[in-house]
Amino acid sequence: LQLSERYGPVFTIHLGRQRTVVLTGLAAVREALVGTGQALADRPPIAIFQLIQQGGGIFFSSGARWRAARQFTVRTLHSLGVGRWPLTDKVLQELKCLVGQLDSFGGRPFPLALLGWAPSNVTFALLFGQRFDYQDPVFVSLLGLIDEVMVLLGSPGLQLFNMYPWLGALLQLHRPVLRKIEEIRAILRTLLAAPRPLKPGGNPVQSYVDALTQQGQGDDPQGLFAEANAVACTLDMVMAGTETTSATLQWATLLMARHPDVQGRVQEELDRVLGPGRPPRPEDQDALPYTRAVLHEVQRYITLLPDVPRCAAADIQLGGYLLPKGTPVIPLLTSVLLDKTQWQTPDQFNPGHFLDADGQFVKREAFLGPCGCPGIGASRTPAPG
Repeated sequence: LQLSERYGPVFTIHLGRQRTVVLTGLAAVREALVGTGQALADRPPIAIFQLIQQGGGIFFSSGARWRAARQFTVRTLHSLGVGRWPLTDKVLQELKCLVGQLDSFGGRPFPLALLGWAPSNVTFALLFGQRFDYQDPVFVSLLGLIDEVMVLLGSPGLQLFNMYPWLGALLQLHRPVLRKIEEIRAILRTLLAAPRPLKPGGNPVQSYVDALTQQGQGDDPQGLFAEANAVACTLDMVMAGTETTSATLQWATLLMARHPDVQGRVQEELDRVLGPGRPPRPEDQDALPYTRAVLHEVQRYITLLPDVPRCAAADIQLGGYLLPKGTPVIPLLTSVLLDKTQWQTPDQFNPGHFLDADGQFVKREAFLGPCGCPGIGASRTPAPG
């Protein structure tokens, strides 16, 4: 952000030997995320993810394999009810389990990780066709390993490895995270191989893993759905589908504690609109403008994913500059979500950013997120409350 004040909204930085174009501000970032189509859909080569996924998976791959995996994932999630009523029921079922866990503490402090159990279980139900008991050793192990991997991926050692892979390999900086990833893979292979009984109706596809298995048994001359890529896709879905939503829920709880006046207004609105004992449903959103504004402001304020690197799949024009094919690009979402020209109080938690003069919810042009996320429908399905 400081560099953009000196060099403007489009400039180049050097991450080790890799020249990377950074885009800042609403106009430049929106042009990149919305106005380029598939020309900026590829991912740049990131050393640690190349080692982990070997070009497979959904989020850090490019080309034909990536397109096939992504199209398959979007199609499968839609068929499983993401963004529609079937997933809403799963979310409300999980919410009931979470409330029961919170009530069991009787108002005493509870472990922060508990807030990640419910959204993670919704993801696991989609992936594996079943929810897990919160004390299930597989469930506990998987979430613990995901947390450890996320911490390692953000460590200075891994950043150094990504910028100077030869030096990182010499210093063995990548070994700890690879060991943890292999432990996760072992669990995923077991879950992939586990027999899943047919549910009433006889539909063989009850989960993402079922669909992957069925696809791999069909005509697959390029091996896009062989075991290695099936594990890679599931690994991506597990990592991306648990940590982001769990962290957002934890941040929301912290912000409610820090701002009891906001918490009080949300509770009053929920009590008035829903009444006692009725869980929220997606169709209630229009009647809950303040609660909806708070949920949006949480995501804006925490800027959980400040940037998602892209790579030019073809020569493109951005911000008046020609970017050759293969150029890594960072659309800096933080520069939009904290832009002083777009938000009245960008550095403060202020639900008023999403309310008009009459207290009604308003969409904001500067509320941008990582476009193209296959699980966006799942992350938005959980109703307020």
